[in-house]
Amino acid sequence: MQKSQVLTDLEVAEARKNVVKKLPEVTLTFWIMKIAATTLGETAGDLFAQTLKLGYFLTTIALFLIFVVTLAVQLRSRRYNPFFYWTVILSTSMAGTTMSDFMNRDASAEFLSHGATSLGWGPQGLGLGYPEGAAILISILIAVFGVWKLTGMTFVIREIVTLRGEALFWSAILVSNTLGTSMGDFLSDSSGLGYGGGAALVTSALVVLAVLMRVSAVPNVLLFWIAFVLTRPLGATAGDFLTKPVAKGGLNLGTAGSSAVLLAVLFGLMAYAHVQERKKRAALADTDAEPDRVTRRAG
Repeated sequence: MQKSQVLTDLEVAEARKNVVKKLPEVTLTFWIMKIAATTLGETAGDLFAQTLKLGYFLTTIALFLIFVVTLAVQLRSRRYNPFFYWTVILSTSMAGTTMSDFMNRDASAEFLSHGATSLGWGPQGLGLGYPEGAAILISILIAVFGVWKLTGMTFVIREIVTLRGEALFWSAILVSNTLGTSMGDFLSDSSGLGYGGGAALVTSALVVLAVLMRVSAVPNVLLFWIAFVLTRPLGATAGDFLTKPVAKGGLNLGTAGSSAVLLAVLFGLMAYAHVQERKKRAALADTDAEPDRVTRRAG
């Protein structure tokens, strides 16, 4: 009886510890929401920059400011809120899309369709190309992880509870989503694999990572971050597949229609996650109230 009570107390303590965390548990639902958010980030970023012809420069500035605002809300939150968290993920995906395009593309006919000579106001893009752009982003991401390592703070997201840890986490997320966009666009546009082939290649890599999770010699934290980067090119290729013309191998659903559908899907998933989180907190509250009820009955 005493042993059972000890185990119960440990479980309650762990549940209470999880409730005050500000980042989610990594489950299958987490990865589904990540792919939905990154796919929406691709279509929404292209909607503003290309369809509405705001250009990569202006759109990047606007979306980066949105990222800052959503991040401020997330950082001020005292506990995990699915709407806050996934809104930041979405904003990093949208900003990452246009940041990658601005770095890698320019105003040449290769990137501008329908005879256009420019896209929006301001610089038309640095034209670095996907290999150089990816090399720069990989270097920045390694630097972020290097600083993170020097701080001595954990890389396990469910154990990140400090403001500095969260700041490093979101810095890595922004860079990884930008890098993932570059990788996805390269696979779709320049590798010869096309949208379907690029998505199949990334999916195969994710399956390998899932298998490696059962290998104790491979750190799960490393696998998580590799998977986090790779789900972004999967979202990028999926987004391109939905929006690009049939002649290029896409479904030609358009950036507006695709973004609306994906937003509805992501919002539904966030609502589901919010309900689950409330149930968890309610269960914990009932557990905390149980000793008081027992005491009153005994009195």
